[in-house]
Amino acid sequence: MLGEHGAVAKPIKHYGKWRIRWIDAGGKRRSATFDTYKEAEQALRRQQVEADEIRDGVRRPVQPDRTFGDLADYWLEHRAPHKRSAKDDESMIRRYLRPTFGHLRLADVTVQRVDAFRAGLDLSDKTVHNILTLLVAMLNLAVELEWIARAPRIRKPRIRHGGRDFNYLRTDDDIARFLRAARTEGELVFVLYATATYTGMRAGELAGLRWACVDLDRRLITVERSYTGPTKAGDVRYVPILDPLLPVLREWRLRCPGELVFPNQAGNMHGPSARVFQEILRRVLDRAGFPKENRRGREHRIITFHGLRHTFASHWMMKGGDIFKLQRIGGWKSFAMVQRYAHLAPDAFAADYGRFGTAAPAAAPSVVPLASTR
Repeated sequence: MLGEHGAVAKPIKHYGKWRIRWIDAGGKRRSATFDTYKEAEQALRRQQVEADEIRDGVRRPVQPDRTFGDLADYWLEHRAPHKRSAKDDESMIRRYLRPTFGHLRLADVTVQRVDAFRAGLDLSDKTVHNILTLLVAMLNLAVELEWIARAPRIRKPRIRHGGRDFNYLRTDDDIARFLRAARTEGELVFVLYATATYTGMRAGELAGLRWACVDLDRRLITVERSYTGPTKAGDVRYVPILDPLLPVLREWRLRCPGELVFPNQAGNMHGPSARVFQEILRRVLDRAGFPKENRRGREHRIITFHGLRHTFASHWMMKGGDIFKLQRIGGWKSFAMVQRYAHLAPDAFAADYGRFGTAAPAAAPSVVPLASTR
């Protein structure tokens, strides 16, 4: 690879960093600096290959002066408004992505820089996963816009499914304590939390639920919206009204005859940050005597409102429910997502206990029993 004057190109030391220089496909001299020699060398090699391919007609030219800030602006204007998670995108871009990458040219958002960014985040694996998922989607958009030739391959933390990666009310007594405490906050809070616990519906689905979608005679709830938009999966689904919930909803129907099943005090729909999903829930958990967990020196609630969805799914499996029905009821698109609850079924391994026979072979005389090795 040749540099500006025909010499073999390589990074050079520059004020404690490493600087590279190259000539782009349009003949313009360009330069960039990096923290490490390896990062600079890889970037130089990539820039030179891309320039050669553009000159040879193998690749279309990109817009090298576009920054990540430009991409963030484009995303917030054209992509985020069409997502249910628009506010989450805005928050993650404002708090994490723009402060770190906003000033950089898109070509300089490298694997090394992303790895360093990830290492500096003192957040849960799930939150880091969400931030990096958004970053990947944005960089892929930059490729579509031809602002960069290719997106870096970014590694995201793996989110375990199974074990204690989700929190829920573990026993029937836990559910009873929780709902008794909820009743002290008012009838709406009690019915809302009971419906969440016995249906697994998401907060937005409950907030947007209309009585027209609740058939008490057929014992069926039609879930077709979340807040003011479609459900998370974008599909209509049907949720059975189980025995514990049926009398609760029948009585609540008489006391709350309006359009919405769970209106706020003004008669309107609760929003994503409504107190009933956060502050009131914390009070109920405290009153019910549920402890807090300590993670990385910070106190965390043992359950969030979404944990009531986990509660429904977990108890469904613990009480012998069918996992495929659970997937349809809860609206999980991927079977892998609902499979995290499979181990909770009481007979999950009942047919497997005798799979290898009923007894192990007798130990050979030469085998020394473990007790004699002490």
